[in-house]
Parts: sequence; C-alpha cells; structure tokens
Amino acid sequence: MSFSEASMNSLRKAGDELADAVVATLFERGEVNTFNTLMRYVSTAGAPLPDGLPEVAREYLQVTSVPPAWVDWGEMEKARLFFIDNNVHISTALSFAAMPACYLVPHVAGLLSATHGLDYPSKRMAETGQFTVYLMQPDAFEAGSRFIPAAQKVRLLHASIRHHLKRGNHWNSARFGTPICQEDMIGGQMFFSLLVLDSLHRLGIHMSTEGAEAYYYAWRVVGAILGVDQNAVPRTLEEARQFLDLYLLRHMGPSDEGAHLTRQLIELYEEVVPGTFFDPIVSALIRYLIGDTCADWLQVPRTTWDSVVKVAPTLLGVLEGIEDRSPLGAWALDRLGHLTTILELSSLTRGRVMHYAIPEQLKKDYGVTGAVPRTRRWAPPAPTVAP
Repeated sequence: MSFSEASMNSLRKAGDELADAVVATLFERGEVNTFNTLMRYVSTAGAPLPDGLPEVAREYLQVTSVPPAWVDWGEMEKARLFFIDNNVHISTALSFAAMPACYLVPHVAGLLSATHGLDYPSKRMAETGQFTVYLMQPDAFEAGSRFIPAAQKVRLLHASIRHHLKRGNHWNSARFGTPICQEDMIGGQMFFSLLVLDSLHRLGIHMSTEGAEAYYYAWRVVGAILGVDQNAVPRTLEEARQFLDLYLLRHMGPSDEGAHLTRQLIELYEEVVPGTFFDPIVSALIRYLIGDTCADWLQVPRTTWDSVVKVAPTLLGVLEGIEDRSPLGAWALDRLGHLTTILELSSLTRGRVMHYAIPEQLKKDYGVTGAVPRTRRWAPPAPTVAP
C-alpha cells in the first residue's frame, strides 16, 4: 500500500457513514438528550439495552457490538502482554508525545478547541487513558467488558462533532474537507500507535519486534471499531511510517489553539506531580519526546531540566537490567508500573467512570449551539521523506 497527495486528499472527503446517519437521525427527531441519559446505563458489553432507547441507536449498538471477524486473537494477546510489560512507558508516551502531537495539526487543534471538554483537559486525558486500559484487559471483547461500549460512544461523539461543524459555516470544508475525516482518524491512530512506539524507542525501552507489531495491530483493530476505513489504513509499521510522515508534512505547524491546549496539558500534569520542584520535568519531557522544533511551535517552555531528561534512557536501561536478571525484580517493577498507571488514571478521573456523550452544542465561540520475549529488538522504520 502506498500513499500520495491524491489518495490523502480523497480521505479528507470521507467521514463515517454509519455513525453519521445515526447522529443525524437522533438530532432530527430530538432524541439526543434521551439517548445520552439512557446510555449512562450502558457501560458493559452484553448488558441488556435500556427501555426507551431510540430505535436507530439500538440498531447501531447491536450492529457494532462485536469486533471485526478478521481479528487475530493471538496478536491481541501479544499486544496485551506488551502493554503489561510497558504500561508506565506507554502512559508516558501517550501523555507527553501523542497528545501534544495532536495539537501540532492546526485544524485538529482548532476542532478540539470547539468542544466543551477541552476546557477541562483532565477529562480528555482521563478518557484516553481509560479507553486504553479498557482495550488492554484480557476480556476487552467479552461480555462484561467496558471497551466495546466506550468505543461505540466515542464513534458517535466523533459523528456528533462532524454534524455540528457541517450544519453552518463553522468549518472550512473547501480547505479542510470533512471534520474528523478518514485522514485525520488514521492520523490519530498513528499518533497513538506508531508515535508511541517511536517515543518508547527514544526513551531507550527494549522492545521486541513481535511486541511492537502486536501493539500496532491492536490499534488497527481499534480503528476498525471506531469507523476507520480498513481499505485505507496502513497494514504494517512500514506503511504506517509512510502515512504518518506524509500526514505531518501536509498539516503540521504552529497555531494559537495548539499552544493553548499544550499549556493546559502542561498545567494539568504539573498539578499531578507532587510539589513544585519537579514541575519543569513535564515541559522537559514533552520537548525531549517531540523535538525542539515542534516544542517551539507549541510554545513549550525551555527549562533547566531539558538536559536532565536526556539521561532517562540510561536510567530506564538500569531498571530493565534488574527486570531481566531477577524474576522478583521483574514482578516488583510490573506491579509498580501497574499501580502507577492506575494512580495516574485515578487522579484524572477522580475515581469515576468517564461518560462519553453526544454534545448537543459546541462552544459558543464557534456559533454552534506474561511478557513478550525481548528478542529481535524493534527499531522504528526509517523516515520516508528527506529531511
């Protein structure tokens, strides 16, 4: 599979026909509030749907209640073990690389700013973290899990944003195509998969090729469940590199919205870090993972910690050495990683299950009311464009 300006332009015109039709019907019939109220009771897969749920929503939930038939469950188990082995590192990469990367695409940053939820960055970070944790549970696709309902709601949330922005002159369709189009959805999938793996490599994490490929595969499955066209999505990490390089060259740049969202993100994690002495490490880690040019575009402050974080790969290498040499050390570090991830998530969610709802309006500013063996060490695919 190859990607070009023409193929990427065609992806900008497409949304998600199924979810878009459901949301349009809910708004036409004035059933959005009823849907949101009743969907608070739908949080686990296989649970009976509540009485009074709009019929179009009931049909959607039934059709999207099972994963794609092509899913390789062996690969999904490898991905789960990879996550367990690297959960803290993955959480770090999601928080300090993947999320800021979203803000490097000006039209995406502007779109994110259009939702009420981005006034409260902890909500979006909590939703992203909780979604990833749900995905990596051993029963993620079985009755009683929380992943499938969360994915169904996220897909409708995306459709509702498209609905609002396309209703009037609130989105430059001639310039940007469809809001949350297929190109942007695949781009987001690359941020949360390939870019996370890139960040782990930059941190010096020793990953196996099998583990990295399985983690990427899991996000391909997520993309399918969220309405990404599987005829367009990269199948391999090498194809993912080609797509991501071209996507960033097409769209990456500075914006006021991107800088504002990054400032909110930094302030959020400075609140999570105990005390104030270590606050600068938040900005330093973002700058280290996304690079100086991107960090300057997002107005990430330079700090005295910028040099300190560069020793992170060495420190992590020492910890990995302990893990490899000692079964007890491996168990202790895995448990510490698990607890750290849960505590971080708990601080963002305030101990609550996050609810994904269809917004009835956007911001008024827009005028819209067991571990995988560490063999065959993975290295990122080479860039596909000249520097």
